[in-house]
Amino acid sequence: MQLQINFTGKVPIRDQLVEQIKLQVVSGKLPPGKQLPTVRDLAQALGLNPSTVAKAYRELEHGGVIVTRRGGGSFVSDRPEERFLVDSREDRLNAILAGAVLEALSLGYEPDEVEARFVTHLSRWRQRQLDDPAREARLATRVEKLRFAGSHDVAVQLLLSRMRRLTPQLELAVRFTGSLSGLIALEQGEADLAGAHLLDEETGEYNLPLVRRLLPGQDVLVVALVERWQGLIVQRGNPKGIHRLEDLARPGVVFVNRQRGSGTRVLLDYRLRTLGIPAGGVRGYQREEDTHIAVAAAVADGSADVGLGIEPAARAAQLDFLPLLKERYDLVMFQAARAAPWFEPLMQLLADEEFRKVVTAMGGYETSCSGRILETEL
Repeated sequence: MQLQINFTGKVPIRDQLVEQIKLQVVSGKLPPGKQLPTVRDLAQALGLNPSTVAKAYRELEHGGVIVTRRGGGSFVSDRPEERFLVDSREDRLNAILAGAVLEALSLGYEPDEVEARFVTHLSRWRQRQLDDPAREARLATRVEKLRFAGSHDVAVQLLLSRMRRLTPQLELAVRFTGSLSGLIALEQGEADLAGAHLLDEETGEYNLPLVRRLLPGQDVLVVALVERWQGLIVQRGNPKGIHRLEDLARPGVVFVNRQRGSGTRVLLDYRLRTLGIPAGGVRGYQREEDTHIAVAAAVADGSADVGLGIEPAARAAQLDFLPLLKERYDLVMFQAARAAPWFEPLMQLLADEEFRKVVTAMGGYETSCSGRILETEL
């Protein structure tokens, strides 16, 4: 069981233990019945107080994730119906539906139209399944997989959605974990494709310097997806008169941040340093959200005045968007991916003019670079 503890972060160590063990159970790395290290052994391995580990184990047991046998140790529960597994499935479904709704609203469709079309398509899909005698055989051969991990982006959601249509046999596993976490997942073999928009402060270049540092000597392929504008997402009419990053430090302005490790967070921290603005001088800096959609939602519900994000998220929430700077979002993979069944459909979509037009229509994107191979080895 491999766990990584951030001793300087804002998340309590006990919560880090609980969430990482849950994730390993959900992903199958800790299968049902697997024995966990003893409290003493895990505390010693991680350099923690044994009471912290004991509290994490008790919370996991209370939630049904593990069971403890008196004198026999702690084991992963063998009951697949545990509540946290159900919650994980619900979270994934919510993310899929949120992305589809955002894409539709970004293209100008009304909520009632989206709802009506969804109900119609779901009904048709159910009928096709009932009428299709080859369904079981097709499901049995559905073995092609693509695991994506990386920064949240609406163009990525559209790309993966189109790929699913082009290759119905393709199984997609999508995790919006932030740019840095996506590259780490690729390096550790937990992802086939990573999405990143990481600014290198020394060179001012996006992605390539950091990919070289994280994957030295690897046969890596870096392909441009889009150039996009990062900007300030503000309430309709911009009542607080926010126009520059410097305004985040003004009294009375409440900010909502992205999570640590995301490209947007890296960009923000870099710009604040160059402006001489301490993080503590930005009210709301400690509030973190995992996606641009969540940032826009916080501004829309009034719990924040401003966030840093992309235009399609602002449009979908009917908010104003003030562009600040342009960045490049790249797709990173190993050279071996060229032989994968999803590689050709991916490259075809990136070169497809109709796909590019739809992306551009969402606002804040430029697609002239889409599909360009930027790096073939590192």
